[in-house]
This record gives sequence, C-alpha cells and structure tokens, in this order.
Amino acid sequence: MAQMAEFLMNYTACRQLVQFLAAIIFFHASEYALAVAFHGRSLVSTTSLLVSKQYALAMSCALLEYIIEIRFFPGMKEYWWISNTGLAMICIGEILRKAAVVTAGRAFTHTIRIYYDNHHELITHGIYSLMRHPGYSGFFIWATGTQVMMCNPVSFVAFTVVTWHFFSRRIPYEEYFLRHFFGSRYILYARKVPSGLPFIR
Repeated sequence: MAQMAEFLMNYTACRQLVQFLAAIIFFHASEYALAVAFHGRSLVSTTSLLVSKQYALAMSCALLEYIIEIRFFPGMKEYWWISNTGLAMICIGEILRKAAVVTAGRAFTHTIRIYYDNHHELITHGIYSLMRHPGYSGFFIWATGTQVMMCNPVSFVAFTVVTWHFFSRRIPYEEYFLRHFFGSRYILYARKVPSGLPFIR
C-alpha cells in the first residue's frame, strides 16, 4: 500500500491525475451551468450533468488502467509529448463543444428532440457552418483526449471505438427528425457541411 501511494504521489501521477480530474469536473459543471443559463433552472435536471452509469464505469476503468500501468510500467506515463497532445485535445474538444452550445443557445439540448417547438431552429452559422454536429465532435475529441493525456493505450482504443459507435447511431437518428422538422433546408445544409466526425456522413 505504501509503495502504491509513493507511485501515485510522484510528479507524473500527480500532474496527470489532477488534469484528468479537473477536465472531468470542468466539463460536467460547465455543461450543467450552460443548460441552466439558456433554459432556466426549472427546466434543467441532473441529466444535464451528462453522467450515466456507463460513463462512470468507463472513467473508472480508465482510472484503474492508469493505476495499474503507473505501478508496473511507470515509463509508459513519461511520454510528455503524448500527454501534452492529449491535454491539447481536451482543450480543443472543450472549445468546440462550448462553441456549439453557445452558438445554438436555447436550440441546444442534451436530449434529442422528437417534437418541434418554438425554440427549435436550424442553426447553420458560426461553428455550425463548419460541421453539423460540433457538440458531438467536441465530446469525441475531449473524451479520447483524456486518455491520450493519461497515456492510457487500452482506454484510448476503447473510448475511440465506443464513442464513435455511439455517435454513428445517434447522428442518423437525430438527423431523421431534423429532416422532418426543416425539410429541404436541412437536406441542402447536410449536403454542404460534414458531420464533424470521421467516417460519419
């Protein structure tokens, strides 16, 4: 136990674990705060924290991988150019995600809308002129970036595959309703602007 504590108290572990924890806290707290700012506290629930059982399990597994590797293969965590690349990915992902939320304003929700309402509008300006789903793209970069920053090879592959698969199913489902709501306007927009995630048209 004392030896494990020594490994976790070294500079590498302290820096990477603090960055990991800070990234998670900031991401979820800011998602909730922005939801409250645009929709009002009465219309926002704890689901806007975006913490599910599956997500908590994934992050726990990532942390477990980190602890095992820094205990038995500490040299794996010393590739600072990899770790710093991951930190940059976290920042880029956050910027994309928050640009999507702020640009869409009240039109941005954490659940897919299947019914049209007065606040639902087609956003095609700002970051949405570059990609149709900057919020998803931002989360994808952010999530995989946390694992690059931790130098977690197993979790990096797992996060990449799982999040890409999730969005490859979610995007067509969401776009079905967007085509229903906005018709030819959305069809023309989708033809000109990429989804924002690799290999998802």
